[in-house]
Amino acid sequence: MLNEAANIPTFSVAFSAGLLSFFSPCVLPLIPSFITYITGISFGELKQDHPSSKIRWQVASHSLAFVLGFSTVFILLGVIAGSVNQAMQDWLIWLQRGGGIMIFLFGIHMTGLFHFGVLLGDKRITIRNKPSGYLGSFLVGIAFSAGWSPCVGPILMAIFILAAGTSSDTAQAVLLLSCYSAGLAIPFMLSGLLFHSFLNVFNRFKKHIRILEITTGILMIVVGIMLFFNLFSQLSGYLYMLIPME
Repeated sequence: MLNEAANIPTFSVAFSAGLLSFFSPCVLPLIPSFITYITGISFGELKQDHPSSKIRWQVASHSLAFVLGFSTVFILLGVIAGSVNQAMQDWLIWLQRGGGIMIFLFGIHMTGLFHFGVLLGDKRITIRNKPSGYLGSFLVGIAFSAGWSPCVGPILMAIFILAAGTSSDTAQAVLLLSCYSAGLAIPFMLSGLLFHSFLNVFNRFKKHIRILEITTGILMIVVGIMLFFNLFSQLSGYLYMLIPME
């Protein structure tokens, strides 16, 4: 329990990273298309003020299948990150430092200070003909998670390296990637269930996307520096000492 409380900073970073991935300029504008694609419901039906219960159920169930698809991949990444931590204890500090440098460079790129095109090439995987039913939505979720787009890829990589470098066991690494998945999944589910409201919010928010991208870049620079100097582990140890023993 004490260890979990001491690692709240890293869990908070992972959840926030999921939110930033959702609101990134590579994902947010595509949300309406994703929802219509996985549900098979037309844009006109989705944007109704008061959609029928049938439409609401179809959106909720297919969105859940989609979320479970990418969450499965992220959780498996948590297992891999935990295994890397256990197998590479002697090299862990170098993994953290190398990852910290890479995340720092990604942050520089996202702020626009300098562009590293070779690092952020688009390797998105798409499914041209979606299989029918919930299995199809699940598979689209898996494809989405494998889409290392210029926005989502660096953020996800940052959380993977954070999990591999700071997690004390596989369970903790899985929990860290689960927090990232939740940060991405919750707003996606809400945007589907409240599609009309989402469109109104999006139309007001889209002019600020560049500001969010710069903010994300700054946060990635900070995370990169903290990883390089092992400050997450030091912060967790400091919080551990502050927690009163029973």
